[in-house]
Amino acid sequence: MQSFYPERFEREMACSEADWLRWLPGAVGDLHWKQQPGSAGVRIGDGALGLKWQMAAPRVIGQISLPVLKVSFRFAGVDDQQRHAFMTRFDLYMQRGGG
Repeated sequence: MQSFYPERFEREMACSEADWLRWLPGAVGDLHWKQQPGSAGVRIGDGALGLKWQMAAPRVIGQISLPVLKVSFRFAGVDDQQRHAFMTRFDLYMQRGGG
């Protein structure tokens, strides 16, 4: 987890769009949100988060090919504390591990 989340940032997620769409409702939790093709809006208090995503070329490591989804996060009217609380939950939910 990070200690600070800026109002705007981008990430590369190692997942397909189908995976992302399956995980997104749980990551958002009880907040009101609306999905459109390639994007979603989430209400956070009096502010909002805009998410946009698109598939990128897969990351190839030897014989392994991992999907890459580029995601942009744009917060508006969401203070530092609200962003941190939302992203902490979001990151924990989206975290995947092996073992």
